[in-house]
Amino acid sequence: MRTAPILIVLFALSLAACHVTPPQPVYQTYGVHNPPGVSPCASPDCRYVRGPGEPADPIYPEYWISPWTMYRVYGQYADYPPPYDGKPPLPLREGLDYEVSFGSSYYDSTWRGATGEGAMMEHYEKRCLPIFPISNKYTCSFISLGDVAFFVTYPEDRPAGMPPVCLFSPVNHAPRRDFISHLPYSSGDSKRVAGAQAYSFWISASDGKPLQTGASPDQTANGGILFGYAFAPVYGMIQPQSFYFSGYPLEPANAPIVSQNYVNFSITKPPAKVWKEVSDLDISKLPPCHLFDPPASPDLRTTAKRAPTWGDIGRWKKR
Repeated sequence: MRTAPILIVLFALSLAACHVTPPQPVYQTYGVHNPPGVSPCASPDCRYVRGPGEPADPIYPEYWISPWTMYRVYGQYADYPPPYDGKPPLPLREGLDYEVSFGSSYYDSTWRGATGEGAMMEHYEKRCLPIFPISNKYTCSFISLGDVAFFVTYPEDRPAGMPPVCLFSPVNHAPRRDFISHLPYSSGDSKRVAGAQAYSFWISASDGKPLQTGASPDQTANGGILFGYAFAPVYGMIQPQSFYFSGYPLEPANAPIVSQNYVNFSITKPPAKVWKEVSDLDISKLPPCHLFDPPASPDLRTTAKRAPTWGDIGRWKKR
């Protein structure tokens, strides 16, 4: 489903998306998108026990739909950490310190199919998710059906040579309704949005272990990778407020901090056509995605140094 419908995209990016090698790795997500055993969590089940005075964990509704505004923050980000109560605060300025783009999320925990249970699509309009060491100036979607995650691009701005669909991961399910139990509660993050319950940690790219609770102080310069999520009350109901995280901090993505701030959250069941683009595909015939680790090229080597990505977690020392 479509919600609507740098550099010229590099030829290396085209190769990155269609080059076929061994199966995709299973990315460490600390119990959020795959089994706990995949990640070096602080506890065997990758769950955090809440301490005295900490609020009870919010849970997702069975299904929901929400547009969101995405802020790619590249200036003064260490001094103004997320979560953001709306747009990033002054003195950060749009166009100088951050870029604004848009998208929507569709979630249905009741979905059942041959690949498992639960479905989610995150659709990025004109600016794809900027967590890869490539330009994000195109429309994309991530669709999880059961345990399988697909990456989708579209004709009007698809990078040259990139396939319409590639296999992002064979073990990457939509977050379960209680996924927030896999993140530590941060009182500091919670104070930045009125009434919020915020949860976040920084992960060490070298050994994959959590190294800090809370978005502040910023750990980008130390090779840390942030994952955070905030809930906040709207008309008395607690609901998702923002998903905030580390993007790829160097050019061409230039996204040290990213925040997707939800708007018009609705407890509505997504129609079946949301998953239509991938629901009948044979995953054994899909090319694997190579978005985290595109082949080396003279164009990509113009970056003075390489930074860790989510795909590098736990193996950064080997690079």
